[in-house]
Amino acid sequence: MTLISRFVTSTVALRSTILLLIVVVASPLMAQSQPEDSDASSSWPFLRGPDFDAVSKDAKLADSWPESGPPVLWTRELGQGYSSFVCFGDRVYTQYQSLSGQFVICLNAETGDTIWKHRYDWPYEAVGVYPGPRSTPTYNNGRVFYAAPSGLVGCVESEDGKPIWSLNLKEQFRGKGTDFGYASTPVVVGDRVIFPVGGKGASMVALRVEDGSIAWKSGDDPASYTPAIPISFQGKTQVLGYLENALVSCDPETGKQLWRVDLSEGYDEHSTWPVYQEPYLWISGPFRSGSRLLKLTSGEKPEEVWRSSKMSNDVVSSVLYDGHIYGFDLFDVQAKTHRTSRGIFRCIDLLTGDVKWSNGDGKPRRSREPDPDNPIIGHSSVLVADGKLVLFNDTGELILARATPEKYEQLARVELLGGQIVWTQPALLRNRLYVRNHSVAACVFLGQPEQLNSERDTPVLAVTDISQDSYGNLSSLILPVEREYVFDVPSMQVFLRWFAACMTVLIGSAFAAGTVGLVLKRRKDNDSSPRDDLVRPIFWLLAFSLGALGTTFLGRWLDELLFTWPVCLYVVFEALIFQAQLEKPTAELTRWQRWSPRVLIAVFAAVCFAYFLLCRRLSLLFEWSYLVGFPLASPLNCLTRKADGGGFKLSVARWLLTVAAFSAFYWSGVGLLAWKYGIRWQ
Repeated sequence: MTLISRFVTSTVALRSTILLLIVVVASPLMAQSQPEDSDASSSWPFLRGPDFDAVSKDAKLADSWPESGPPVLWTRELGQGYSSFVCFGDRVYTQYQSLSGQFVICLNAETGDTIWKHRYDWPYEAVGVYPGPRSTPTYNNGRVFYAAPSGLVGCVESEDGKPIWSLNLKEQFRGKGTDFGYASTPVVVGDRVIFPVGGKGASMVALRVEDGSIAWKSGDDPASYTPAIPISFQGKTQVLGYLENALVSCDPETGKQLWRVDLSEGYDEHSTWPVYQEPYLWISGPFRSGSRLLKLTSGEKPEEVWRSSKMSNDVVSSVLYDGHIYGFDLFDVQAKTHRTSRGIFRCIDLLTGDVKWSNGDGKPRRSREPDPDNPIIGHSSVLVADGKLVLFNDTGELILARATPEKYEQLARVELLGGQIVWTQPALLRNRLYVRNHSVAACVFLGQPEQLNSERDTPVLAVTDISQDSYGNLSSLILPVEREYVFDVPSMQVFLRWFAACMTVLIGSAFAAGTVGLVLKRRKDNDSSPRDDLVRPIFWLLAFSLGALGTTFLGRWLDELLFTWPVCLYVVFEALIFQAQLEKPTAELTRWQRWSPRVLIAVFAAVCFAYFLLCRRLSLLFEWSYLVGFPLASPLNCLTRKADGGGFKLSVARWLLTVAAFSAFYWSGVGLLAWKYGIRWQ
């Protein structure tokens, strides 16, 4: 027995020694084979970070930057979209679109180089007001989940972008409430990926992570644009749905509705994240609706603690830090894509709603030049890290400030991605901030400089190396007065006032052109009839000029938006019809007579294209309707053209036909809007 015991003991010791040697030798190899940041707790796998709160727990930021800004690790061209970044290991993921389609893309976190990209849909509103994807992908356990504005959602392998599954939520469940494009980021809770959808019996939908099959569906409310939000209350996980008219909570395993708070009736957009600190839930809405604090209880629904008109959020969310909420209180009824938004950046107390400090005067910025004596934050997304606010405002400025309720204390500021309105929430991991606009993505290092030098051997860029456009408030020059709800179809009374303004421009131009033609004719041969060959060109020139300037100058004079640009479209089209040679060409025609129709076709196309782009740039979403009014006007234009000859009666008839043609052009466009959307009287 003694020999056997010794043999066993020796064998065990030898085996342990061999295993120890294997571990020692293999450890470096194993470490090399793992991604740099394989611990999910130190990644940024979801929009607003691992805890959905836009707070970085382990960042150590520099207290200031040089005048040239923080070090830029890389920049690259990246197409249209509002998607933010998620980060895991040495990779970052986002979504974008080009003319060839929409993509989810994987980049090298240190260089910005493309590792892979997966095309999942066609471009969305490529020349529209909101081009490209709205949601941010989500990383979970080796997979990347994405959502498209069409309602298409899917899952791909994080390693190579290989597709695993996809389906269209809006089509399958007949979702409602997301007409501006589906924007909810996928949220993974356990083995479920959860989406607000807004269908009948499918207000909230959970799909199985593995294959995209339906795990559960719940509720009947229309959805909105805020993603599902997981929270923990009394040790149990709930999933919140911030829907069009209700705030609901569901069991993530079964979909059973735990409680519900009715918010409103009719259309009510919600696109920003609530703030949660157990048991308190703070919610904020757009349209100057303010905010409120709820307290979760064991009963049927939360209790309201306070309600305030302060802190209305729209496209950028507020952040809770150390008992205080930091965010932009939007004064406009909606954020604007064509200019900076009116409002004030505030710090408020979570439990009382009291304002601790405010920054700004509520007016949109007219210039990108900051005032050192009065640094205005502006409409800004916000992250918190190392006791500091990392702010990225809608003109592309990156700002560093103290996260303190005492006062606003700015530490550093630099223009990073200027020239465009930026609404994308940055992502922060390992002191690297990932930002983007509709054309460029960048990674900047916000940590201590010596830390960067010890981590990187390659040179870095300066902010001045990034190609930037100067921001200019074009709308303030062209549209001195805006409609309050710019994205809504105008009422019939508004269309009638605009029609009256357009007719004033047309009739005034016709009278002026006729007067000039009459004066020229009398000077030539003492004839009392105006010169027809000059009257129409003078009329077109005057009407086009007054129509182009009328919207601006009438707005300044009457303090009301009077849209006269349709006159410009009409007169260019009428000029094209009048100059078109309906007869067969003959040798007697001059070179100008032969080429003028072609030139006018090019001018007409250019004016229509410029009109469309300018209206889109200024968020005038009814612009396309006037571009379809030409067919009804053309028969009357042809009659007007054929009514040649002298005489007062015939001249009056031509101008009456012109009025009728413009009326047909104008009201056919309005009628199309009424057919598609419906138009209220006032």
